[in-house]
Amino acid sequence: MLNQEVLNYKESILNDLATLVSYNSIYVPNENGTPFGVNNKACLEKALEIARGYGFKAVNLDDYCGYVEMGQGEEIIGILAHLDVVPVSDSWATDPFKLTFINDKYYGRGTSDDKGAVCCSLAALRMLKEKESTFKKRVRLILGCNEESGSRGVEHYIEKEGHVNCGFTPDGEFPLVFGEKGMVDGLLKGRSEKIADIKAGTVANVVAANCTIKLNGTDFDQNKLTSFFQENHIDFTLQDNTLTVHGVAAHASLPEKGVNAISYAMEGLYQAGLNDPLTDIYHKLISLDYNGKNAGVGFEDEYGKLTFNVGKAYKEDEDFYFTIDIRFPVTMHKETVMEALNKSGAGNIVNIDGIDPLFFPLEHPMIKSLYKAYVDVTGDKESKPLSIGGGTYAKDMHNIVAFGCDDGKYNYHIHDDNEFVTAESLMTQTACYYQAILNLLEI
Repeated sequence: MLNQEVLNYKESILNDLATLVSYNSIYVPNENGTPFGVNNKACLEKALEIARGYGFKAVNLDDYCGYVEMGQGEEIIGILAHLDVVPVSDSWATDPFKLTFINDKYYGRGTSDDKGAVCCSLAALRMLKEKESTFKKRVRLILGCNEESGSRGVEHYIEKEGHVNCGFTPDGEFPLVFGEKGMVDGLLKGRSEKIADIKAGTVANVVAANCTIKLNGTDFDQNKLTSFFQENHIDFTLQDNTLTVHGVAAHASLPEKGVNAISYAMEGLYQAGLNDPLTDIYHKLISLDYNGKNAGVGFEDEYGKLTFNVGKAYKEDEDFYFTIDIRFPVTMHKETVMEALNKSGAGNIVNIDGIDPLFFPLEHPMIKSLYKAYVDVTGDKESKPLSIGGGTYAKDMHNIVAFGCDDGKYNYHIHDDNEFVTAESLMTQTACYYQAILNLLEI
């Protein structure tokens, strides 16, 4: 439950958010001597200036990142947020770089990801200021500037300052994320006798929404192809030996929410009797499966199943390539998945690499402290800690998990047109971060 003390910070949180939203802090590498862009640097400097105005020590680490600090002691509680944002399109209903209030929503790029969380975290530190003399640990709000296009900012922080002892990144979901799946990627490689070219997808970590295949001829049963697509409710055209298939995009960690145009196009040609080495190997190792069973990696644990996504397809010289994005269960190690993929791929799956999961047992003191903070603030005992397929800063910094900022009450259109946040969300975040820091000070 929110108390009056948190509500007293509402106006200043919104003012600070309006200031930070005004900076188009997208990634522009090496612009005018800056690591991530002129606007990116300016946004960091402004955030640190705001923090100094509230009486905090604020440090810029070579424009890669910065931090705001309070307290004293050897141990550090880290709050790892970020100021960079993804680009905007021309189809916003409002100015994406002006905080705009419409129907109880505050619109602007970064309001939910992650400038709103920065402002709420700073407000939580302000609420704790009168208790600072009693702290036996330092509390640092670390402001990354490169989360959306890598983690070089945090890597720079670690090089300069090391890892923190415990903490959270307010760039995930409530009540908290105790596990982030490991990732393995690679390429399915093959050659074709009957396919001239293929173009599909935009990035590896998104379910391909469109696929275009140029065929050398029509050496397949067109009626079977049509029946396959109709039975699966797939939109397609076949004209002048060119097959175009339309699917539905989704994040690679949630392939079941999308419709993979690449997989349906390749499987459709296989079912229509194309009899080609490329469609044969695709059918054998992938087909329409998105849990990796065909590729011999259909693993799962008590926290979830492995997901398997093909995001892009293209031809390079004489070879065809399909990107593979695997998110595997949190209790496993990358070697197990990579070895199984190598075995089943039999030379057709190449460039395999991976990173291990993030996993904290639910009884870990940090997990218990953060979850208790959420429950005490919201009164919500039904929502339970989460394991997710996506990745956050927590994979880069030791002893960190995602705690907030998404409360699940809306689709806040993160990374989309018309991103927004509500005042209720901002107040809840502030109260949760405040209580979380108090709890972490005690462990």
